[in-house]
Amino acid sequence: MAVKIRLQRHGSKKRPFYFIVVADARSPRDGKFIQKLGTYNPLTVPATVLVDRQKALDWLQKGAQPTDTVRRILSFKGVLYLKHLLRGVSLGLFDEATAMEKFTKWSTEHDAQVAKRQSANKKARMDRSVPVVKKVAAPVEEAPAEDTLAADAAEETKTEE
Repeated sequence: MAVKIRLQRHGSKKRPFYFIVVADARSPRDGKFIQKLGTYNPLTVPATVLVDRQKALDWLQKGAQPTDTVRRILSFKGVLYLKHLLRGVSLGLFDEATAMEKFTKWSTEHDAQVAKRQSANKKARMDRSVPVVKKVAAPVEEAPAEDTLAADAAEETKTEE
């Protein structure tokens, strides 16, 4: 039996909200599922994602295949990186303490980047909400430029004759 980690749509028309679930590949999109792993709300800026890392990791290690969108979500949350590190532990490349140290380092850097993006987005929204009033300078007359254009045109007609 093929098991997939996929999105299950909820919410009203044009207002999507998704559950991240583990389901049999043959079951319908919004139908029966085995276990709920988290939620995904694409309407917030940035999108809100809540995932139980341990449950997702267990299902990935059991062989569940994530869909493309869920794969990106799990990658963003660090579940796939953690699976990669644990695979290195099982192959004997490094010990589990080193793997957890690498993951926590990555997690703190990633959280800092996300917080920076959120604050920049919030600042941009605040800047857009303030009305911008531009002062327009009085137009400057360019009489000499017109005289030079007329002189150039007169010279061209003389050269053509």
